[in-house]
Amino acid sequence: MNRLLTGFVGALAEAWQEVRIHRTRVLLSLVGVAVAVCSLTTVVALGGIMQQATTELSERQSGRPASVWLNAYRNDGQAVDTATLDAAWETATARYGISYASRNASTQMPVDSPAGVVQVGTQGVDQPYGEMHRVRMLEGEWFSAETAEMLAPRVIVNEYFWNTLGRPDLAQHPTLSLGGFEGTVAVIVGVTPSPDWDTYPSMYMLADQLGAYQAADAVAGAGAAPVDPYAGSSVQYEMWLPPENWEELSDLVTRDVSSDLGEGTNVDVYRQDAAYYGNDSFVVVQLVVSGIAVLVLLLGALGLVNIALVTVKQRVREIGIRRSFGATAGRVFFAVMMESVVATVVAGVVGVAAAILIVQSPWVRDLIGQGLIEDFPPFPVDAAVLGLVAACAVGALAGLLPALVAVRVKVIDAIRY
Repeated sequence: MNRLLTGFVGALAEAWQEVRIHRTRVLLSLVGVAVAVCSLTTVVALGGIMQQATTELSERQSGRPASVWLNAYRNDGQAVDTATLDAAWETATARYGISYASRNASTQMPVDSPAGVVQVGTQGVDQPYGEMHRVRMLEGEWFSAETAEMLAPRVIVNEYFWNTLGRPDLAQHPTLSLGGFEGTVAVIVGVTPSPDWDTYPSMYMLADQLGAYQAADAVAGAGAAPVDPYAGSSVQYEMWLPPENWEELSDLVTRDVSSDLGEGTNVDVYRQDAAYYGNDSFVVVQLVVSGIAVLVLLLGALGLVNIALVTVKQRVREIGIRRSFGATAGRVFFAVMMESVVATVVAGVVGVAAAILIVQSPWVRDLIGQGLIEDFPPFPVDAAVLGLVAACAVGALAGLLPALVAVRVKVIDAIRY
């Protein structure tokens, strides 16, 4: 064992010494290897970042894994009583410890603005919705647990609507008049960013406050309290469940809600988050760019083979003398091959270090992330390992042919050389 270890360390030392001696020749060929390793490692790392960006974007739209939606309807075509459904929903989620659950009531609400009374698309949600859908905040903050206890309802408007209102300072607690000039006063507590194509005002509101507002509005208009506080709204119920047992929990919640609603009511649940469908749009791009990087690696290996062959031809006498002093064919083969491996590993370390500096730089993060990534992934260890393994494999391939040539050198011919 000690003899093998000593031979291995000796071969590494000899290989490094030869690389230093022929560094000018080797350097040019290793530039391509370092660039290829840097490209390969960077592609893998950036692929992870882009995948994270895509994942977070889909989670903002369809929810995190596993997002399960619940709907209820009656067989006779009549509307399900929302108060009863709310109570059944809250009881079931509390019973099974589902803390991330939210109602989603969509409606249009008349709001006073500098341009007059405008119809604003309004989503009535519960406080966990912000975490469930990774809601980004441009200004202010998402609803807190204490928001529901406030007397005046709180709203979070989109950037487009905020600009229409003149970008009021949230620290001054700006207000909106809901329902026109005579409506309820709501306080703006946050602003969500709007993409360029979003040219319509919208806002979030807590579902309970939205229901209370609509109930009060119906009382003022009709003189009697409505049966459904969400009249005119499209209400859905969403849960964020653990992916490993979401089906079991969904079945339990469905059973309990169906039991509370009674006969003649059907309850459906379905999962809609993007992770459930397993689509990855960046796989093809990563494969194509990685293939290009592999081709660059092979070209670098070809240049290294040429230089290694020339070097071996010039060392024929040296190899013959070593063989005459007892060096085995295996020792010569291993020593010559390790010269290429050591050189490419050094180039690989340089390439991986360059890739880390590139990917982790704030400029690249801002360029790739575009402010859309909330949980920026660290530099992937597998990308660095892949780069080093690729460099080692290229060195072994590049050193194979010169090593075979060195082994076939005859001692008597080498001494006469």
